[in-house]
Amino acid sequence: MSTVTCKNLYKTFGEGELAVHALSDINLDIQAGAFLCLSGPSGSGKTTLLNMIGGLDTPSRGEITVADRRVDQMNKAQLADMRLHHIGFVFQAYNLIPVLTAQENVEFVMQLQGMPRQTRAEKSSAILNEVGLSGLESRRPAELSGGQQQRVAVARALVSEPDLVLADEPTANLDSHSAENLMQLLENLNQRHGTTFIISTHDKLVMSHAKRLIKLRDGKIEEDVTQ
Repeated sequence: MSTVTCKNLYKTFGEGELAVHALSDINLDIQAGAFLCLSGPSGSGKTTLLNMIGGLDTPSRGEITVADRRVDQMNKAQLADMRLHHIGFVFQAYNLIPVLTAQENVEFVMQLQGMPRQTRAEKSSAILNEVGLSGLESRRPAELSGGQQQRVAVARALVSEPDLVLADEPTANLDSHSAENLMQLLENLNQRHGTTFIISTHDKLVMSHAKRLIKLRDGKIEEDVTQ
């Protein structure tokens, strides 16, 4: 079963002589449970492709299917629902809410989903324990290290058991030790939960952990390797 399929995907920013072709004829089939990295130099299109798959941006043409749903045909409300219930996001800047504790940050998505309070508390405690943050549930982001904040972001992305987790440069703000620990954590979560991970990066450490590595250049797939 495929979690993500892209067919003849194009994305162009601007028009005429000022047009920038961010993606050109991308064709991809990503199986459920994949642990995949999108790599390439700055401007290669990896973040644009990640944003297309996550419904944060719309293609100029082509098809995107996520968990058997045509993302490219959805309206704004449908896209918001898709992101809320089927896709987890991990950003390089963590994007945690400063005034909320680690546990409250993790519970936030479940609260939006309308999950009962007791269920939220149980699930958030369990996932924070799984990512190695047991005992730190009541700390706010400013009281956590960068690596710990990124673990909170990972817990938040995974707690509602999405079909897919998209991570955009998740190690960019981490030292090499924290980055290695994060990648080992993501691998373990991938293996235990069977969640599909797509990670955009230019970090060689991240690439070394990928089961499949797709290299982009000038908006096109240059290489697609299973490791």
